[in-house]
Amino acid sequence: MEIKVKAPAKINLTLEVLGKRPDGYHNIATVMQAVDLHDVITLTDNDSGRVTISCNYEGVPCDDSNICAKAAYRFFDYCKMDVRGVHIDIDKRIPAQAGLAGGSTDGAAVIMGLNAMFGTMLKPAEMCAIGERVGADVPFCVEGGTKLCTGIGTTIRKLPTFHCPDIVICKPSAVSVSTGSAYGKVDALPPHPSYTDEMVKALYSRDMFMISTTLYNDFEVALQIPEVNEIKRVMLGCKARGAGMSGSGSAVFALFSSSGKAQKCYEKLKETYPETFLCKPQKIGCEVE
Repeated sequence: MEIKVKAPAKINLTLEVLGKRPDGYHNIATVMQAVDLHDVITLTDNDSGRVTISCNYEGVPCDDSNICAKAAYRFFDYCKMDVRGVHIDIDKRIPAQAGLAGGSTDGAAVIMGLNAMFGTMLKPAEMCAIGERVGADVPFCVEGGTKLCTGIGTTIRKLPTFHCPDIVICKPSAVSVSTGSAYGKVDALPPHPSYTDEMVKALYSRDMFMISTTLYNDFEVALQIPEVNEIKRVMLGCKARGAGMSGSGSAVFALFSSSGKAQKCYEKLKETYPETFLCKPQKIGCEVE
């Protein structure tokens, strides 16, 4: 049997780090939004009794350290099943180490795909429970849409659907960010008012001006990556309503109210940055094709 799952990326409309926890994780407050830039995960069952991985993206590990393998083992453990033979192929289109949940969404897709493959009839809440044991962003990637995520990112609350004609995403080619070192710099930031609370209000009021001007990311402020600032300059010069870094970086996104302006921005950035994408918001998370 072969199962294909679309695994969408996410952006963070806001991302605030609220402090380190006793368990070593950080509490955060973030508004996440799924977008239609996606990887495709193909699962094929076999008689090997092993989980194997292949990927078209250079540098992605194809062994048990891959988040897809971890998700598979967590799935079998949760369902009290012996490990079954399954090959997981990752057709990666989401840039790695970009703050777009490229790994987390692949893990979520594996959980959803195995649920379909083995007829385990897990509910979304159960798939999210498995996902929590794989990575903090995995539960969101199961659900997708527009969500307020708190705690370590696994406490999820539905928000009004975010409407935006087009989103441009651009990752600087030579810049990848280590999440661990990034958190160290964020921990040193002074306290500030909650942008996330303001973003939630803006989404409920459907005020595009307020949404666009409330974009905020503690990592962007703490890291001050020159390439990120340059990409934002180009995006705002192309009349983006607002722009910001996603996750711990280094991908940058911009919101547009005009598809024509978004297309021009995409074309301009693509000349310098190959990993540039024209996207739309998505109301759902991973989806079995």
